[in-house]
Order: sequence, then structure tokens, then C-alpha cells
Amino acid sequence: MYNISRIMDKESEFNYMVLNTNLALQYPVFGPDIQCPHCRQEIPALTLTDTYLCPRHGAFEADPDTNDLVHLQSGRHWRLWNGEWYRQHTHPDGIRFEIHEALDQLYTQGYRATKVVIANRYRELVSSYLERNTPWRNNNNDSQAPKLYGLPVEFSPEPLEDPSWDVINFNLEKEPGVPKRYPYFRLFE
Repeated sequence: MYNISRIMDKESEFNYMVLNTNLALQYPVFGPDIQCPHCRQEIPALTLTDTYLCPRHGAFEADPDTNDLVHLQSGRHWRLWNGEWYRQHTHPDGIRFEIHEALDQLYTQGYRATKVVIANRYRELVSSYLERNTPWRNNNNDSQAPKLYGLPVEFSPEPLEDPSWDVINFNLEKEPGVPKRYPYFRLFE
């Protein structure tokens, strides 16, 4: 004859072990809650799914294979680096707009940008939108560098050299002061 209380004890012990050892498996790859990439509000994960739900912006799904966070309504992708979400662009206007916003923010903080470094993965995407001066107009070597909003543009090293460039989109080199000319108004020329 089986001892029922012993079987129940073993079953309870097993359930307790399963629940306590696999808590991480009950949530998406980024944990039980994240900041919404849009509004920065803390949003919860839905248990036993790969989804986070923002009351203002809807559902985001975590892709454990790529570590992307995908906004289900728009299809936009984000990646996380050092606690900050970076949107992954598929159209040149998206990254150009993001750079323009960052330039405006620098200006309001009392800085001016001196150079834009864009992630190498966007080289083909933005190349046709860069300003290029012809060498016969000006013999200055700086004028031969491509520009965006009047600022010299460089492309980042490959992500193998610096893994952050697999996630972040651009970096603005800055210095204190206001722009000599405010060329940033040329958003969608």
C-alpha cells in the first residue's frame, strides 16, 4: 500500500522546486519589467509569454534569438545597450530625424555638435542623403568629407571592434557653445 501523505509531500516538493528554479523562464528575455522605449514608463511582462504591455503604446514582443524588442503595432525594432533602448532604423528618414532631434537637444543644453559618427550598418541607407562638396569649389580637405546638416560625417568601426555599434545608431561629438551657423533646419532637403 502507498503512503498518500508521502506522495503528496514529494509532489509539493517537486512543484516548489520547479516554481522557484524556473522563475526566469516565466518571463521574456529582458526580465519581469522594462522601460517602454517610447515613454520610458516601467511596463510589466506578461507571464509565460515574450510580451511586455505598455498601457499607452501597446504590446512589445521580445525576440530571444536577436535580443530585439518589437512593437507589435508598428513593427519597429529596438535593441538595449547599457540600460537604454535604441531604435533600429530601416528607412533613412528615421535615422536622419533621430539625429536632428539630438542636435536640437544639444542646442538647448548649450552645446554645438562638431561631428556625427553614424553606425557603419547604416552606410548604404544614408549615403545618398549626405551632402558632398565638389573639390573644385574649395581646396579645403574638410569640405571633401560627407556632411549631414552641415556637420562632417564619419562611420563607426565594425561591431567586432566595438560591440556597442551593433546597437547604437550614432554619436555626436560636441563642444560648449551655440552653432556658428544653425544648419540643422535642413531636415528633409
